[in-house]
Amino acid sequence: MNSATLILWTIAGLLFLYGLKRGEGTVKRGAVLAWQTTKQNAILIILAFIIAGYVSILSPEELVKTWIGPNSGYCGILLSGLVGTLLPGGPYVVFPLIAILFEAGAGLAPVITLITSWSTQSLITISFELPFMGWRFTVIRWSIGLIVTLMAGSIAILLWG
Repeated sequence: MNSATLILWTIAGLLFLYGLKRGEGTVKRGAVLAWQTTKQNAILIILAFIIAGYVSILSPEELVKTWIGPNSGYCGILLSGLVGTLLPGGPYVVFPLIAILFEAGAGLAPVITLITSWSTQSLITISFELPFMGWRFTVIRWSIGLIVTLMAGSIAILLWG
């Protein structure tokens, strides 16, 4: 068991104990909601791991190292920033894919850029953001997100090479 799993078990246990203390069917309601969430996301998680497995086997390490490897510099950051905007899905889909790229030789700065870009620049969020928030808000937020993404990658290069 790794530390992340241990931390999650601890948090779940503490919340369970707090739910018991609160009473009023809190534990049962929490379990029902947890099961509903599991049913809704199980297929996505399984598919994400299948995709991650195939990407792991099929990703050519030399290609990864050339384009977004440790020595790819600012070109690797720009490419990672672009790819990050195109990554579909939530963290259960994206992080296994990014972890595989990291294991295949992607550099620290491009991976940091990839994660930052996905979390701030995802094209999927624009389809929700525009109708609710409008063009002005979306352009301002996207501009700030782009600056933050490029700064994150640049700082990673400056501090860790």
